[in-house]
Amino acid sequence: MATAGTKLTRVLSRFFINNVNNKPMRVMGSGSSFNGLAKYSTSASTAVKDYEDYRKSLYGDISHRALLVDAVGTLVVPSQPMAQIYRQIGEKYGVEYSEDEILNRYRWAYGQPWGRSRLRYVNDGRPFWQFIVSSSTGCSDARYFEELYSYYTTEKAWHLCDPDAEKVFEAIRKAGVKLAVVSNFDTRLRPLLRALNCDHWFDAVAVSAEVAAEKPNPTIFLKACELLEVKPEDVVHVGDDRRNDLWGARDAGCDAWLWGSDVHSFEEVAQRIGVPV
Repeated sequence: MATAGTKLTRVLSRFFINNVNNKPMRVMGSGSSFNGLAKYSTSASTAVKDYEDYRKSLYGDISHRALLVDAVGTLVVPSQPMAQIYRQIGEKYGVEYSEDEILNRYRWAYGQPWGRSRLRYVNDGRPFWQFIVSSSTGCSDARYFEELYSYYTTEKAWHLCDPDAEKVFEAIRKAGVKLAVVSNFDTRLRPLLRALNCDHWFDAVAVSAEVAAEKPNPTIFLKACELLEVKPEDVVHVGDDRRNDLWGARDAGCDAWLWGSDVHSFEEVAQRIGVPV
């Protein structure tokens, strides 16, 4: 039997998917004008506020007992464009493709079926990334691959998306809200978080290479809930990918906010949860 919180989450999820994330078909002409759009925006805002008020009525001052955060694109971002790094490091190994060519070939390779498994990141992910690198650059030199692979485990390759993340996460944890990273990544994620000196911000890490499930598979979100010892309906996940993060988390029974659309900073995340920063 679903709880009241779970049922409301599903109702609101359907509302947002069917309404908020779709533009109105008509904005001009008879019977539409901007009046309808204004009413539409007001109803969406009211729904959000009503939902947050409802959740805070369950838990007091906060709306959720745990926060799950996506890694790449939300918590961290590459410091330089991928194609630029592939090209720069590859020059001494004979890579001649332009950055545009590398990017196009990378996109093609990334979209290809991966063996008999849907899992790209198994253990350290080397077989998958060897395929990506060689397909993107035309270079199969093992030395090139190892240098490139190692580079993406260092703080040189990444930086925090939100410079205020540390103080916000500290405030969130002090408020009693648990924190976890949920990411489609290989086993380099943990050393990367240590290199960026942010691993201690989190109570748990659910990485697809260890869980053997990749977002949007609900299994990885449920594993994070298990590690934090919370129920899915008590959790909100924040990520930048509509399919993997928004829909995947909701399929697991969690609430979810889209980074860059529903929320734009971790301070805004904290405010929506009900934690002052």
